[in-house]
Amino acid sequence: MENLIPGSDPIPVAWGWLKFFLLLTFIFHLLFMNTMLGTAFIALANSFKKSKTALSVTKKVSSKLPYVIAFTINTGVAPLLFLQVLYGSFIYVSSVLMAVYWLSILLLLLLGYYSAYMYDFGFNRLGSWRMLFIAITVINLMIIGFFFTNNATLMLHPDQWSRYFDRPFGTLLNLTDPTLWPRYLHFMVASFAVGGLFIAIIGTLQRNKGLEKADREITLGMKWFSHATLLQIFIGLWFFITVPKNIMLLFMGQNILYTSMFIIGIGLSFLTVIMGYRKKVLASTVSMLLTIVLMTLTRDFLRTAYLNEHFHISKLPVIPQYSPMIVFIVSLVAGLAMVVLMLRWAHQSIKKVNS
Repeated sequence: MENLIPGSDPIPVAWGWLKFFLLLTFIFHLLFMNTMLGTAFIALANSFKKSKTALSVTKKVSSKLPYVIAFTINTGVAPLLFLQVLYGSFIYVSSVLMAVYWLSILLLLLLGYYSAYMYDFGFNRLGSWRMLFIAITVINLMIIGFFFTNNATLMLHPDQWSRYFDRPFGTLLNLTDPTLWPRYLHFMVASFAVGGLFIAIIGTLQRNKGLEKADREITLGMKWFSHATLLQIFIGLWFFITVPKNIMLLFMGQNILYTSMFIIGIGLSFLTVIMGYRKKVLASTVSMLLTIVLMTLTRDFLRTAYLNEHFHISKLPVIPQYSPMIVFIVSLVAGLAMVVLMLRWAHQSIKKVNS
């Protein structure tokens, strides 16, 4: 099995810097990704309803979804690159083993993106047919999520790579992994929660402007957020009990850091549920952000534990070359500033059109 794992390439700076930016950029990507899928799914669910609140919510989602998809795609590039730099010996192999599905993500993304634009620009003209376009977007995004989950789990199981010799055509999926489905559902249901909270935040901003219907949208968004977050706790427990026992024990006292993060994360999850059912939008937002940060760290600890038998990130060879990192940091800051500026311009343009 060890012969199937390629050697690691040198890294240009100490691994701690790369790991920091991997986690930081992944958190940003996770927020946009969850907002994207969550709001799209909620819009699809509300398409079956005839109420004014449902129509208002789907209309607002339609206008924002193309932007959120664009942010999701762009914020996903950096964490994927950092993952490849640090764990290239594993993520490259797993990507090749499932190459047909991995490459199909581009086509699925294009179809989902195009359908979201059709849903936005043809919202009023399409009538009931608009449900078809948001359904295409949701289905494509959920399939993409499934392929990403397969890759994320397959890279952790070099013992499964020898199956390539039975299926050498890039069609290998990690369907035998007991953590696959709970991990996938963990991401999917989290998106429903974040999508609901996003709708509630928009409703709160509109209520501050005196719009009466905003209260109903806040209630709808917080209902999705609260129910999905509560369901997340049970799915998380299902995910946890499917993890191999030797790794599970690390989060149950054998490793103080792992255990502490895990316990705090669970506590924050319950607090988030309570704040959600009380319709405390700001408190729920803060609690949700902290939970995502802790769960991202826990997810990284889990990856480290899985690969510990084969790979230690601290042993990666370092050939100092600091200019790429400096260019990345400068580009990141400049890019964020440009995004803020463009969002302000877009907001001002929308206000002029509405007035």
